[in-house]
Amino acid sequence: MQNYKDLKVWEKAHQFTLDVYRVSRLFPKEEMYGLTSQLRRSAASIPANIAEGCGKKTKLDFANFLNISLGSSNEAEYFILLAKDLKYISSEDYLILEKLINEIKAMLIALIGKVRG
Repeated sequence: MQNYKDLKVWEKAHQFTLDVYRVSRLFPKEEMYGLTSQLRRSAASIPANIAEGCGKKTKLDFANFLNISLGSSNEAEYFILLAKDLKYISSEDYLILEKLINEIKAMLIALIGKVRG
């Protein structure tokens, strides 16, 4: 077991989630139960699964939760693209979020390899 707050990838994922909540406040009200909810849930799932995996007893369990985080990262990446294409977020916000989610994905892939290796 380790403290998830000590992991740089968790810090970045938490910041990504905060940023997603900030930009999605401006989404149309009719998206509250659609894109807004889906984007927020996929974003929050990334650091939540890292945290849950840190509480597991085996490295394999931890790696599985990191893999779930990676899947949520891909889902969130698509939702921010959709939000940009629907003009719900600015191109500037999109580029910031895209850069951050790609950093998170790379860090997760590296950490999965390290944990499994």
